[in-house]
Amino acid sequence: VQLQACGGGLVQVGGSLRLSCAASGRSFNYVAMAWFRQAPGKEREFVTAVRWNDGHQYYGDFVKGRFTGSRDTAKNTAYLQLTSLKPEDTAVYYCAATRLSGWATSAREYHVWGQGTLVTVSS
Repeated sequence: VQLQACGGGLVQVGGSLRLSCAASGRSFNYVAMAWFRQAPGKEREFVTAVRWNDGHQYYGDFVKGRFTGSRDTAKNTAYLQLTSLKPEDTAVYYCAATRLSGWATSAREYHVWGQGTLVTVSS
């Protein structure tokens, strides 16, 4: 399976973006798809994950309702809706998939990664 993330770009403070992550290749038989982000000089940070079979989502502590994860199983695609963006949200956003059940929030628990898409929030 390959993951292809897209949808990043330059947006002003308070703006919105929707990121997409499409899975291609073999059948998508992973348990969950997640989004992480990494700002320059910082560790990769868990944003959200969506469980593939039922769509249940879980979030990193900093999200506080501003971001929403979802998925479309017919398209093998996950989405990340970003709203009320702040300059500190500037980062490369990565999607990743895991075969682990449970609430995987560490990058080490994810087996397949997309290439990342850059989100830049200007003030």
